[in-house]
Amino acid sequence: MKRRTFLKGTLAGSTLAVATGAGLLTPSAVLAGTWPKAAFDTKDAAAAINAVMGSSDAAASGDIKIKAPTQAENGAVVPIKIETGMDNVESIAVMIKNNPSPLASMVALSGNAVGFYSTRCKMGKTSPVTAYVKAGGKLYSASQTVKVTVGGCGG
Repeated sequence: MKRRTFLKGTLAGSTLAVATGAGLLTPSAVLAGTWPKAAFDTKDAAAAINAVMGSSDAAASGDIKIKAPTQAENGAVVPIKIETGMDNVESIAVMIKNNPSPLASMVALSGNAVGFYSTRCKMGKTSPVTAYVKAGGKLYSASQTVKVTVGGCGG
């Protein structure tokens, strides 16, 4: 290793450490969005979707496809995929009605993003899973029931 390269790297690293310690660099304030705490804390599905999307008035849509197991063997990790071909998709939310907190997941999209979202949710018991898609300023939804079994025995 060359001595000059080592000294330049050491000087640059210590300068960044001092700037961070002094509070001049705060990356958490730059990238963080607002957390919808009220939406995740509520026990009512309609209130949660209203808090996140601005309305709970959703039109049923056949353009939204939910890929989830009809019978989940393990409620701790239920894979859910939401797909839509709609234009101008702004956000996608997943609601699980019978969970203690119905809002399971939410993502905000921007620009020319494709209407696709994949997640794994925890489900305590059998429940309808509803996908809400906000596109072009309007709210659409689709629903599918997922049966949760213990150990996959079908009970």
